[in-house]
Amino acid sequence: MIVERPMAEAVYIVTDIEADGPAPGRNSMLAFASVAVTADGEERGAFEAVLEPLPGAAPDPDTYAWFQTQPQALAAATRDPRPAEAVIADYVAWVRGFSGGRVFAAYPLAFDGLWLDHYLRRFTRHALVEGHYARDRLFDGSGLCLKSYAAAITGRPPWDCAPRDLPPDWFGGHSHTHRAIDDARGYAHLLGVLMRRGAERGWQASSRRDS
Repeated sequence: MIVERPMAEAVYIVTDIEADGPAPGRNSMLAFASVAVTADGEERGAFEAVLEPLPGAAPDPDTYAWFQTQPQALAAATRDPRPAEAVIADYVAWVRGFSGGRVFAAYPLAFDGLWLDHYLRRFTRHALVEGHYARDRLFDGSGLCLKSYAAAITGRPPWDCAPRDLPPDWFGGHSHTHRAIDDARGYAHLLGVLMRRGAERGWQASSRRDS
């Protein structure tokens, strides 16, 4: 496997997206935000953007109806949009600014990652997962699902690991507002909590094996 960056110095690009429906391409990503943090939760930078809808796409009626119940989130996700191609170009440049390993993370990976992958493939030569032997990858590995990680750390099933099911302090005081940057910062803090708890459990398991 080609390793181009020092993974010991990796940052986690914790990302949250807001979309007007469930299907990339048929619907549009309205806004997204990424917060780059180290494994111990130290923030190294943030990126936030609002995007113009994709040509030919249309909002999903059910999603649109839900957004009407969240006026502040809708306002944040639609204020001063920029062309999607320009946003994604800026995002790629921002991600490339981190010279160490770069791991995409989301809660859950299967939703937010699907959207970023679609936009990267549509507007750049990159993808969320580019293969072990690809050179000049944007991200390393296949990404980290924070919802799955939370289930593993807490011992709860994934369907009982919504943000409301976890201790509020695990999110560092960042309320889940459905504004992308707020939610991304909460998830970035959660990553640090999960990493620390995972390290503690690993140390305890190692100690038991060595005793």
